[in-house]
Amino acid sequence: MSLAIKNPQKLCTDIENFIKKQVKEFNRNGAIVGVSGGIDSALTLKLCVNALGKEKVLALLMFERDSNEENRKDAKELVKSLGVRQKEINITQQLRNFPVYRYAPTILMRPGLVRKGYEFFTKKTGKTILQQSLKGSHNRAVCLANAFYRLKHRTRMVNLYYHAEVENLLAVGAANKTESRIGFFVKYGIDDSTDIMPIIGLYKTQVRYLAKFFKLPEKIIKKNPSPDMVAGLTDEIAIGLNYEKLDCILDALEHKESIKSIAKSCNIAEKKVKYIKELTAKSTHMRSHAVCFNF
Repeated sequence: MSLAIKNPQKLCTDIENFIKKQVKEFNRNGAIVGVSGGIDSALTLKLCVNALGKEKVLALLMFERDSNEENRKDAKELVKSLGVRQKEINITQQLRNFPVYRYAPTILMRPGLVRKGYEFFTKKTGKTILQQSLKGSHNRAVCLANAFYRLKHRTRMVNLYYHAEVENLLAVGAANKTESRIGFFVKYGIDDSTDIMPIIGLYKTQVRYLAKFFKLPEKIIKKNPSPDMVAGLTDEIAIGLNYEKLDCILDALEHKESIKSIAKSCNIAEKKVKYIKELTAKSTHMRSHAVCFNF
């Protein structure tokens, strides 16, 4: 079992050829990528530029009230360094058309308060919010939290497709395999509903490897990954595990190893392996379209 990429150049070339082929098959003029300032969208943008040329790629930046300003700066610097055309939209007003900001007033969105609240909730219920959000919940706080953060990514998806349609561009998503396998994404959001997902076959640690291979900005590679929807909440806090351990577990589960064997090879407690296995099972419905009645 190994997550090492033996031939990164060949892999990147294969992905770039895939992007090029899909643009042709969809009869598009180029591609559009939602750029967040994070590593996944940075790698996706770079692959699109390599595949199509910078003139045929549009970077769409979509920030809002709770976005981290550093992410915005990183996104703009990345786009500038790649010479890609960009459009920036502040989606705050669009979100205000729904009452979601009322659920989380600015005064409560301080990073320290958010982390403490998340830790308190996890300790009180014995489950992470991620565990409880993968299917329906009778907890009002969980329901409001879901509505609050999920609307943001769904609004981004709508904006991405609007600009894709106006300019006849292929909507390119930046989801990775790790987040897809455990349901750490928004169903029908920007990391789920796009025309193609070129890096969906890569675990997060492999995304980092390719980002280093392409010499993408160190600041983006080294920053703590975050969905940037709730201040102070990083991926690893929300999931409860770092990506190195998480990818080790997921890869072993894919190879049908036992929980005991995985715990030993990944040097982690068995209860953590069971937790990740639960996430993969509970999130199955998120990786498919609507459940249909057949007759």
